[in-house]
Amino acid sequence: MNAPPDPAEASAELAQAAIAEEFAFFGDWTERYQYLIDLGRKLPPLTDADKTEANRVQGCQSQVWLVAEGDAKRLDFRAVSDSSIVSGLIALLLRVYSGRAATEILATEPRFVEAIGLAKHLSPTRSNGLASMLAAVKQHARAALDLPSA
Repeated sequence: MNAPPDPAEASAELAQAAIAEEFAFFGDWTERYQYLIDLGRKLPPLTDADKTEANRVQGCQSQVWLVAEGDAKRLDFRAVSDSSIVSGLIALLLRVYSGRAATEILATEPRFVEAIGLAKHLSPTRSNGLASMLAAVKQHARAALDLPSA
């Protein structure tokens, strides 16, 4: 008999399933990109005080700032980019990873990227940027747990 799923783990998985379901409604990638842009526009802005070099995500072609708050029990992320599509990618990442325990963040692979076809439709520079943003999120989780950098 399997143990019931951990509620926090189910939340990250449910978030990814919801993202895949939403993107399934769109017939083509023009519509999906527009949806990504719309998601990015809904991100709350960061203050100038948040847009520091320490909060800038390295490895992104566009400017991305990621602010982490909380501890190992719950990490909340806020982020913005100067790119519309990257802002949409941020919105998806925040849905999956923000408000979660550090252990869950580290255990959650971004399956939604493959599920919605993003892996095939992002330029190499945007794919690298997405990987850099994910690495930054996971690094904050490692830091909250006092684990060494990956």
